[in-house]
Amino acid sequence: MSPTDGPPLLGRRRASERVHPAAAPGDDAPSKTQRKAEMHARQDLGEALVALDAGRFAELAAETALPERLVDAIVAARGITAWGGRKRQLQYVGKLMRSVDPAPIERRLDAWAQGHAMDTAQQHALERWRDRLLVEPEALDALAAQYPTLDRPRFRSLIAKARAERERASPPHAYRELFRELKALAAADS
Repeated sequence: MSPTDGPPLLGRRRASERVHPAAAPGDDAPSKTQRKAEMHARQDLGEALVALDAGRFAELAAETALPERLVDAIVAARGITAWGGRKRQLQYVGKLMRSVDPAPIERRLDAWAQGHAMDTAQQHALERWRDRLLVEPEALDALAAQYPTLDRPRFRSLIAKARAERERASPPHAYRELFRELKALAAADS
């Protein structure tokens, strides 16, 4: 055994496996690493609140009853443009976030994020219907089967105008109007 090999690793524990005398087995106290990760998560949540637009933030603050000091700190962070000052303010927001229950805030942010994704998916579905209506003659029947309240004469007229616009390469007024009608139809059906 050379002097650089060190003692054999048999019987030695890794740092993560060491038993500390202060933390007895079965003790539910979080480790320093867990506490630090939680602090970083709260700071990230605070940064997400700073990034929200003012209207949504006001709605969230009222809904979750955020402390006034935290609201003031977040509003102040929005106005700071200097990198170092903004970083310090975000750390302060993170510190204030430690005294707040993050679950309602996270639920609200997730709901908004999913709502945006659902809105986008619905928009794409309506765009596909519009394109289908312009290309496939039987698409209007399929749409009417899905939406029984459909005004067939109105849609036939808009489809004909949109096709004519496309052939003449003129501005897409009827094309856009067709989308608005589809959107209204989907909203009325919901």
